[in-house]
Amino acid sequence: MTALDRLAATIAARKGADPDTSWTAKLLAKGPEKCAEKFGEEAVEAIIEAVKGDRTKLTAEAADVVYHLLVMLAARDVTLADVLAELERREGTSGIAEKAARG
Repeated sequence: MTALDRLAATIAARKGADPDTSWTAKLLAKGPEKCAEKFGEEAVEAIIEAVKGDRTKLTAEAADVVYHLLVMLAARDVTLADVLAELERREGTSGIAEKAARG
């Protein structure tokens, strides 16, 4: 099991946890819209660090982005396995061809 799998499992387990004892549960209790907003904030922070060129800060922000992406997905009952299956479906297809197929 990878760190990503463990993180996704922990997030799933916290869906019903007490928001007073779990940051993940607190985010999920605020609803999918708040989870999406938080993901967006973290993505912007990662973009800023990418532009600045600070590798250490970008790495930390990227970890925040991955965590908040998984929380946002969990808020809408989309699993990491669902996302990985979609990536596998796309595997071997040119990005240009895949984008064109979506219209």
